[in-house]
Amino acid sequence: MTIKILPNEKGNPVGKLADAELHFTSGALEGLKLIGFGIWERKSGNGRNVTFPARQYSVNGERRSFSLLRPTVDSTGQDRIRDLVLEAYAAYEADHAETGAAKAASA
Repeated sequence: MTIKILPNEKGNPVGKLADAELHFTSGALEGLKLIGFGIWERKSGNGRNVTFPARQYSVNGERRSFSLLRPTVDSTGQDRIRDLVLEAYAAYEADHAETGAAKAASA
């Protein structure tokens, strides 16, 4: 599995840093991707948060969401995915910080 980072270049909504997709490279899901992950700056300013794919719906005018990726048994599975997405974003940031510095130096 690989994780593709899609930066939020427009800055809207505020605090959203990027979207992420899980691309499956082997097994029964090979050639498919799971979309809908979001990487956000925490409101407190300390760290980042990952939101998981969800479907929104209304009940009596109240907005609710239904998580599309849920644990079958072990609830720590989501923690592993969250950590992998945050690691991929950190690598993306480091990669693009170097590219940006190289472009500025050559200008």
